[in-house]
Amino acid sequence: MKFTIVLLTLCLPFCAFAQSSKPATLRSVLLEQLRTTHNEKDWFVPINVAVEGMTAEQANWKDGSSGNHSVGQLTYHLLFWNGRELAKFRGEPEVKFSGNNEETFNNFDSKKWADTTKQLDQVMTQLEKLVESADDNKLATWASEIAHIGTHNAYHVGQIIFVRKLQGSWNPEKGVK
Repeated sequence: MKFTIVLLTLCLPFCAFAQSSKPATLRSVLLEQLRTTHNEKDWFVPINVAVEGMTAEQANWKDGSSGNHSVGQLTYHLLFWNGRELAKFRGEPEVKFSGNNEETFNNFDSKKWADTTKQLDQVMTQLEKLVESADDNKLATWASEIAHIGTHNAYHVGQIIFVRKLQGSWNPEKGVK
């Protein structure tokens, strides 16, 4: 009997914790995907951390003959596509696109590096606000595309860190050893 009472007493905090955590919703999952690729460090490094502290010269660096994009090109590519998706969700005209995805990398201008990172941060914040405020029907309609935004961002952030490692400008204390 004493054992049962002690066991129940020890288990009560776990039951209370389990009851207090909210179940995941479509909105919460999509927001988590956007935020962890934007500015919340979780399983991987987000965009803001990946580009933090880079100079325009570092952002423009390429590793020679490998064909890899520069950090600046990758960041501009993310700005282009995330901005285009945001405009589409808002019902605004989308930025023109010729169909050649390589152009979304090659329009990077190192003189505008600080502005590019600032704009990407703003676009990501606006996407998150849009998901927070969308009605359930819109959110369900947009869900697949928003999930793809998170996956696309994570993929290219990995490339950014890889390029920074090749360059020698990545600090492993920021999350990737």
